[in-house]
Amino acid sequence: MTRLLIVGPPGAGKGTQAARITSTYGVPDVSTGDIFRANIKNETPLGVQVKAIIDSGDYVSDELTNALVKSRLEEDDAIDGFLLDGYPRTLEQVQYLDELLAGKGQALDAVIQLVADQDEVVARLRKRAIEQGRTDDTEDAIRHRQEVYARETSPLIAVYRDRGLLIEVDGLGEIDDVAGRIADALAERGIAANESSVESA
Repeated sequence: MTRLLIVGPPGAGKGTQAARITSTYGVPDVSTGDIFRANIKNETPLGVQVKAIIDSGDYVSDELTNALVKSRLEEDDAIDGFLLDGYPRTLEQVQYLDELLAGKGQALDAVIQLVADQDEVVARLRKRAIEQGRTDDTEDAIRHRQEVYARETSPLIAVYRDRGLLIEVDGLGEIDDVAGRIADALAERGIAANESSVESA
């Protein structure tokens, strides 16, 4: 019954660590990006709405995002726990998530924040862009995305820090080392790995 949220700036390895966490703790990765794509692909009523919004270049509203996440959390694999990735993004979404979980007698167990030096992350992403031939991924563009992330997430991080839920983990270094830091930090809070996941690893 592990309910987690992971946040981190672009380039901090959030996707990689999310995959490790879901495997280690036996919970699904509930990513808003994946939810949007799945609903669009399956042409659900919500997916049709999302596609029209994205095609027009607009942002998906809190109301619609909340509805999609609620639907995903009601699926069988998420009943006993989940790792949220990319949600909540606004204070309104934080409030909705609180009420949604409280209605089930649940709450988040921890919020994992991957922390990384901006200059190092920018250098990492710039190197990757050059290797992959992405000429539009300039240093200015990369830094802008970092600044947008910091501006958008800082109010959310402050909320979860005040609640004592925030776990700050150094996101730089080898993948196994970062995964180890996350596991150690969660263990300190009494959140243990899924035994069957450990045995099969």
